[in-house]
Amino acid sequence: MSEDLTLDEIRAALAPGIADNAAFDGWSDAARDMAADAAGIDRDLARLAFADGAVAMIDAWFAHVDDAMAAALPPEALAAMKIRARITALVEARLAAVAPNRESLRRALAILALPQNVARGARLGWRSADTMWRLAGDTATDYNHYTKRAMLLAVYGATVTVFLDDESEDHADTRAFLSRRIDGIMRFEKAKAGFVKRYEHRPSLSRFVGRLRYPVV
Repeated sequence: MSEDLTLDEIRAALAPGIADNAAFDGWSDAARDMAADAAGIDRDLARLAFADGAVAMIDAWFAHVDDAMAAALPPEALAAMKIRARITALVEARLAAVAPNRESLRRALAILALPQNVARGARLGWRSADTMWRLAGDTATDYNHYTKRAMLLAVYGATVTVFLDDESEDHADTRAFLSRRIDGIMRFEKAKAGFVKRYEHRPSLSRFVGRLRYPVV
């Protein structure tokens, strides 16, 4: 019975249904109520679960999409790929998960672009980029952690823009666009690694000055 579900469980259960309805009814109370009726969940409980309105519904759907992406690419499948192929496959899996609801995604992005929702939208985007990198096996904790996610978020955002209007067979145009952008990330990472390696072998001015002040005895 729905009364036995937690609010988190209700959000997870209703998110896909709300997304299905949002293409026609927007991310609205009507979309939420229809999803609740279809799932046999009390409307009042659904209203409580999504007390923050449309943004909470979108948040729950994006989390559902991330789960679908992870399910489509289990660890053993990703382990057999090189890092570039992992990131490409994860982005494509996420796009495949939202493909049936492209109009709902378009409406969701319009809501998140509103001034009062920009910060929340940025957090949701960062969460998805972080999920993709973690699934890809990234364990960086230094500045690389942030640069990788920032670049992937930019790539994913640009790719979604192409994807929303892509009518090519099997979204071939989107795949080609994504491939070019992933190439850019890989080139940047390679150049960055080379720069860091060269920098590590340079003499440190601060250490040199420090030894002048405090000579080793």
